[in-house]
Amino acid sequence: MDFDTLGVRPGQRVLDLGCGAGRHAFELYRRGLRVVAFDHAEQDLAEVSAMFAAMEQEGEVPDGAEATTVQGDALDLPFPDESFDHVIASEILEHIPADEQAMRELVRVLKPGGRVSVTVPSRFPERVCWALSERYHDVEGGHVRIYRRNQLLDRLRAAGLRPVHHHHAHALHSPYWWLKCAVGVERTDHPLTGLYHRMLVWDMLSAPWLTRTLERLLNPVLGKSVVTYLYKPAGVAVA
Repeated sequence: MDFDTLGVRPGQRVLDLGCGAGRHAFELYRRGLRVVAFDHAEQDLAEVSAMFAAMEQEGEVPDGAEATTVQGDALDLPFPDESFDHVIASEILEHIPADEQAMRELVRVLKPGGRVSVTVPSRFPERVCWALSERYHDVEGGHVRIYRRNQLLDRLRAAGLRPVHHHHAHALHSPYWWLKCAVGVERTDHPLTGLYHRMLVWDMLSAPWLTRTLERLLNPVLGKSVVTYLYKPAGVAVA
């Protein structure tokens, strides 16, 4: 996601809802925000907390930045109303059967005027993955739905948010997951997926002009994720 589009500023308080391995939380911490990394998985949070400590020790964060981890349930967030300037919900709603309740909760803890970034798998790449492999989604904690973008927006509007902008991302990741689904999502030894994974890591670390341009051109069609930016108008009633 684009943090500049989200409008984050140093000193603001942000909730990374379903933080996973912490990629977004780490960048927000580097930008000087007060970050709460929230997830259900205690092991993930332990590793995120260790990275926060290492970042502070190495002097990677500016004065005033804060970072903490909180374990809990996205359907019952342990935070007071209007606690955060921003909420990030990246690749989490597709895992939650009661997604509309999770949306109401993230709106509840967001300040009026606050902004939200929601990412979910894009419909076309996701449908290909489901068609190629049942194991891709039919596992504990797996994906329970494939969103149509209008369906997602309707539910977010009903929760009290107003959309501002959207874009697609990670087009180069879609073929990787198609390969994974074709050869077996649990296989770690297949040469094709191994080679493709090394290319993705190289791309993320080096950001060469060729692959960055190619992905930008392919994102509208093959982007693995759709990223939506929204805000909470003043006067939205707490659910």
